[in-house]
Amino acid sequence: MTASALLDLLAAWVGLGWLRPVDRALARFLHDECPDAHPLLLLAAALASHQLGRGHACLDLRATLADPWMALSLPPESAAAEAAGAPPVLPAQVLSGISLSEWRAALHHADLTADGPGQTPLVLAGDRLYLRRYWQCERTIETVIGGLLARPDGRAADPGSDGFRQRLAELFPPTPAAGEPDWQKIACALAARSAFAIITGGPGTGKTTTVVRLLALLQGTALATDPARPLRIRLAAPTGKAAARLRESIASALEQLPVELSAAIPAEVTTVHRLLGSRPGSRRFRHDARDRLDLDVLVVDEASMIDLEMMAALLTALPDHGRLVLLGDKDQLASVEAGSVLGELCRRAGEGRYTPATAAWIEAACGEIIPASLMAPAGALPDQAIAMLRRSHRFTADSGIGQLAAAVNTGDETKIAALWQAAAPDIARIDIRDPGAAALAGLVVGDPFAAGDRPAGYAAYLTALSAGRPGPGADGEALAAWADRVLAAHARFQVLCAVRGGPWGIAAVNEGIAAALAAAGLLAPGDGWYEGRPVLVTRNDYALGLMNGDIGVTLAVPGAVGLDGRPATVLRVAFRRDDGRGGIRWVLPSRLADVETVFALTVHKAQGSEFEHCALILPGYRSPVLTRELVYTGITRARRWFSLVTGGNPAIVAEAAGRPVQRSGGLFPDLD
Repeated sequence: MTASALLDLLAAWVGLGWLRPVDRALARFLHDECPDAHPLLLLAAALASHQLGRGHACLDLRATLADPWMALSLPPESAAAEAAGAPPVLPAQVLSGISLSEWRAALHHADLTADGPGQTPLVLAGDRLYLRRYWQCERTIETVIGGLLARPDGRAADPGSDGFRQRLAELFPPTPAAGEPDWQKIACALAARSAFAIITGGPGTGKTTTVVRLLALLQGTALATDPARPLRIRLAAPTGKAAARLRESIASALEQLPVELSAAIPAEVTTVHRLLGSRPGSRRFRHDARDRLDLDVLVVDEASMIDLEMMAALLTALPDHGRLVLLGDKDQLASVEAGSVLGELCRRAGEGRYTPATAAWIEAACGEIIPASLMAPAGALPDQAIAMLRRSHRFTADSGIGQLAAAVNTGDETKIAALWQAAAPDIARIDIRDPGAAALAGLVVGDPFAAGDRPAGYAAYLTALSAGRPGPGADGEALAAWADRVLAAHARFQVLCAVRGGPWGIAAVNEGIAAALAAAGLLAPGDGWYEGRPVLVTRNDYALGLMNGDIGVTLAVPGAVGLDGRPATVLRVAFRRDDGRGGIRWVLPSRLADVETVFALTVHKAQGSEFEHCALILPGYRSPVLTRELVYTGITRARRWFSLVTGGNPAIVAEAAGRPVQRSGGLFPDLD
């Protein structure tokens, strides 16, 4: 196939939605710059670009040859598109008969491809083809983390020194779980030992509690050395919602510490973008290698949401003496953008892989014994700085939510089926074959569980909205109290969608829910703004003090009585202040440009949030986005009750659990 024919084929794939226009544009640009470039090089470049849009850092040549379709975006209706006139050449045909060595050979071009540092737009590293920026991000992350792990002063925690073991014992008194290692205590010790550390674990395993005690340990040691020089500690999270949740958790955990220590640990949390100093219209930040962050210790929560570029920028801005602690659930969905940094770093966390030297150090520092099954003489250096919390304090052993999340996380289809048959009181499954307002009414208006204090869909917040409305002339305090009650009721329940398009996608489900609430007399939806409309902020707005992920509810605020004797009202959107001061932030709807209706929320956008009761809607058909990580993340957004809605295919959750995400990347190959 000639280069011209290939570009025409890529254009046809773009028309079908299999490629993005930008992917084809890259191939076109490379061809214009170097007309002698092999068509297989142009194809690989387009596919490598396309992989970025699907979350991969690179194109895995070997995997693509094994399954050429995996490198394209194929919607469920792709088969229909083929029948309606798909191009005569399909991906498998283009690569038919091409060996890995032949494809690699075709990628060699002095002006376009290098195998390492240089100025070429592409980098071929083994069997992986990168756009240079993302190859450089991986190398930056490896270099900085490697330097942190090897830094001598990062290992200042000496179990033989005065006070270290005593402070650990005071922070982590003996627990009743006899015979089980105290993983929170181990995590704290390991993080104090190294300038870089990861604390990972599922919901309720105590990541925030552990990191607060770690900060108490580090700050206590620093103050004992020099009371006039406390550590400068900063806390950050990827989104405003995640930052708010961390702030609440930190504030609660600080109450358990002595006053002199809690006063020296900040409760203020910022977004990573604000921490680095984002520049509108630019990929660069104010803080970088030339202008480092002013801190001694940086803690970043929900690290699974941080993409490759952002992690590289964060590490580059870390001062030479700084410590970095990452918190997150390695099994959650990875970042929307390219890369799966936490997942790649923690891919052996479940195995431990602690060396005998590390195990001996832990025993000396904590008195805790690492099980032999979690030790490995050949454990890599990053393994020694990663601690996985293994005991959930939120979900008990008989919790249906906890058991379902664990079964999905291991792809155990038998266990998943058994859990539905056991009918645990905190999980429910609803099969709806025909989507629409009527089908969703039972979920969003009624209660799929037994009567009690369980959230009854969205009826709770709409009832609080109408029943608790203050009268005309109410003061600001009364209005804020009303808004607070409405927002609290709204936060108890949330519908989550797995897909964006189709009858089970975000738009259709939002319309169906609004129609169901209207039919029940709870809502009067309109084309634009209307009372009761919940909205999600989709972009940081620093002028308004709103962050991506913030959720507000539209309220008709009562005003003065008009000439007709009726009280006048004006629409305002109420948001909770997440800046630590509390209270309500009132915003005119006309000032909210980047918001969307959020009766239903995508699982991706729900990361960093939790709800008493959440309902996950899965379509009845297979889709590339239906993966183990997506279902696990959806389930673990629920604190007390979880409902699964299946679109005519009750087995879809087990099918999705059998498809873990496998993002292509090359971080720390020694961990493989």
